[in-house]
Amino acid sequence: MNMNNKGLDYLALTVAIIGAINWGLIGFFSFDLVAFIFGNMSWLSRIIYAVVGIAGLYIITFYMYAGGAAKESQ
Repeated sequence: MNMNNKGLDYLALTVAIIGAINWGLIGFFSFDLVAFIFGNMSWLSRIIYAVVGIAGLYIITFYMYAGGAAKESQ
């Protein structure tokens, strides 16, 4: 099952990695980079948080690809 969404896949992974780095900064240093740059819960920071969440949900579909690739190789 090849959906040919490589660009979207890379974009979602990049956004999720940036979100993970932000969460790491929050966890280790209590520093929210998104809030620092765009304001604490401004409309722009809320959009960024939402996009990171959507990217994370999209990445869940990678498990279906991984399972399908493993079944095809057997």
